[in-house]
Formats: sequence, structure tokens, C-alpha cells
Amino acid sequence: MRSSNLLVVPFREVRHFMPEDSLHVESIRVRAQQHHWRIPAHRHEELHQFQLLTDGAMVGTLDGERHALRAPAALMIAPGAVHGFDYEPDSAGTQVSVPSRALASLCEHSPVVAQRLGQTRVLDAANLGDHAAECARHFSVVADEFQSQRIGRAEALRSHVVLLALWFLRQEAAATGVGRRQALRDTLVQRYRALIERHFHEHRPLAFYAEALDVTADHLSRVCRAVASSSALALLHERVVLEARRVLVHTPMSVSEVALHLGFDDAAYFSRFFKAEVGCAPSEFRLRIAAGTQAVPARP
Repeated sequence: MRSSNLLVVPFREVRHFMPEDSLHVESIRVRAQQHHWRIPAHRHEELHQFQLLTDGAMVGTLDGERHALRAPAALMIAPGAVHGFDYEPDSAGTQVSVPSRALASLCEHSPVVAQRLGQTRVLDAANLGDHAAECARHFSVVADEFQSQRIGRAEALRSHVVLLALWFLRQEAAATGVGRRQALRDTLVQRYRALIERHFHEHRPLAFYAEALDVTADHLSRVCRAVASSSALALLHERVVLEARRVLVHTPMSVSEVALHLGFDDAAYFSRFFKAEVGCAPSEFRLRIAAGTQAVPARP
């Protein structure tokens, strides 16, 4: 719930000069000094902020979570995140503010990237490790381009800030094991799909598959939603229905025979299941195919 007392800072106020620019770069020291080293809690809509602390320390509050950080440290603050900072006097670093639409190309074809861009990232000295210099170079390149008047400046700024955002996503994933967890999730769903291929005609319950994969049914469904945007049960039903459609179209089996072929003991129950998934009964589906009003499924 939004607080009526919470300061919402639009991008036009962040970039208090050079209003024509598509992003803004400023020194942490200059902005923090102006506010007596304390930036009160606020948020930005449709704006990503990247911050690199190179000297000193700060205590940051990000969506209610407290982070005590000493340089070097880096942050990616997602749009809408409530954030405020108490800096140690004479702290220094760089902050880059960029409208989120400038990063849209990153997630145009990748929902995983879009999801990660929507999450605030905090990298302390331990997370940065040997990558602190690499992080500093990304900020330095953006800052240098921002101060320049070279040809293609706007295009270069957009390109560099995309690389900066990607650096945060890759580094955070490596530091916390997100990449490894994602790989494990993908593997689990692949194993589940392979099991479905072997057993879908047996009308097995979801618990059978979860047990075979040595996970709980709830965990399997959560992972399927994260990776395939469908529940585990929905993926199973999808495969059963595909087979039912194929058999109904490409064989002369009766509805009762199709039900038995797919492990249903009760043809009436199979018909109800099919109608719930497809929108019409098996017999009506066959009529629609014959009339040319329903797409013909591919042969097995």
C-alpha cells in the first residue's frame, strides 16, 4: 500500500539539469552533501537507479530491509522500490538514473530477464569480490559518455546502460547461485516432461510424478510455473489432451476406446475432462474436425 507521506520523485527532478537527456549521472558525494548525508525514503516510478559506492559507508533501507554497506558496494534499485540512505560523511561514488523503458530491449523476448530487472539488487564487498574493478569500469564508461558531447552520445549512453544492467543481473546471479538454481529448475521440468511422455496414457495422478522425481507435488508445480508458466497438472493435462485430440482425428477408435487408451476407466469421466480442457465433448470435436471448423492436430 502506498503511503501518502512518501515522497515520489519523478525523473524530471532527478535530472535537475540537462533535461533533454534520457538518463542522468551524478556524484553521490555532491547529492548526499546537499542533504547533509541523508537521503530520506522515497521511490521512483518507471525508473531504475544504479549506484556504486567507492569510498566510505552507508546504511541503506530498501523496501524496509536494512543494509549496512562499506565500499566497495553496488546497488540496482528497481522501479517503485522505497529506498533511503544515511551516508558516512565524505562517502563517494556514482549514481545512474535511467527510465525503465530504456532497458525494455533487454526483456523484449525474455520474461526471466524482465522479472530480474524488477527486483532490487544489493552487492556488498563480499559479493563483488574480484569483480569490483569491472563494476567500476561500467560506471566510469557511462559517466564519461554522459559528460561528453561526442557524436552518437545518446545512442552510446543507451547501449552502455544496458550493459550496466546486464552486469548487475549476471553478477548477482553468480553471487547468489540464481543461475545454478535456474538450471536446476529447467532440468527438473525437462525430467518431468520426459516422465509425462512415458506415462501420460496411464492416467497417473500428479503425486506419482512428484514421487518419481523425488520432490513434493507443490514444489514441482511451483517450479513448472516459474519455468513454463503453467502448473505441473496443467502440463500433464495438456499432453493428455493433445494425445486425445490426435487419436480422435487420426484413428477410428470410439470415445470409450480413446478413454481406455488414455487410462480412463470411465468414458463419461473422460468426456467431462476433455470438454473442460477443449471446450467441447470428444464426439463434437470429431464433428468439428469433419466440418473443417476445428484445427487438425498433428499426427503423433
